Amino acid sequence: METIKNFYLFDNLPPEKLKRLKEISKVKEFNKGSIAFYEGERTDYLMLLTQGILQIYKTDHKGNKIVLHVFYPHTLIAEIVNFENMPYPATGEFLTDGKVILIDYKIFEEEFLRNPDIAFTIIKSLTNKIRYLEHVITNDLVLSSTARVAKFIYEHEYEFLSLKKNEIATLLNITPETLSRIITKFKKLKILEKEKNQYKVVNKEDLRSFFE
Repeated sequence: METIKNFYLFDNLPPEKLKRLKEISKVKEFNKGSIAFYEGERTDYLMLLTQGILQIYKTDHKGNKIVLHVFYPHTLIAEIVNFENMPYPATGEFLTDGKVILIDYKIFEEEFLRNPDIAFTIIKSLTNKIRYLEHVITNDLVLSSTARVAKFIYEHEYEFLSLKKNEIATLLNITPETLSRIITKFKKLKILEKEKNQYKVVNKEDLRSFFE
């Protein structure tokens, strides 16, 4: 419950409300590669990501993944499906081991959404997701592959160092071969350095020139 108490959506709830929230919630853990939900599924729970990295994707007619969003703790996941009583519009897969808190949405709606602070914060959460989607679309249309990789490394250095190349390529909607070529380029430019089987970012600020 410490996680829920410190989550921005619930940090002003009185003790009795936090206790009630605990009663209608449960924790679920996932291994890396596990599916949190499939496109077309319905749910009775509001999902709060507390650990791990969750990617949201759709699959095209050729079976290729098209990544729409990547979530990091602590954030609500696909709350629109609860509000609109609709199936998940995409699939959620964990790129790392993860953990979520599942909150019974029907009870949450009846007992918590009438709180103006919570309702307003959820609106802000939805607005942020719209802004992120616009950002993704703009990146794919405007930025070159090299710029996208540079921006990803600059903004998500930990993920770049911990995820596999094919996972990063999927996130950026480029091929693994293209990613390898760009990484090789950054090595020649002394931006990246390889130590054993691990890359190290040695000149992080030089990356900015590729996407600004």
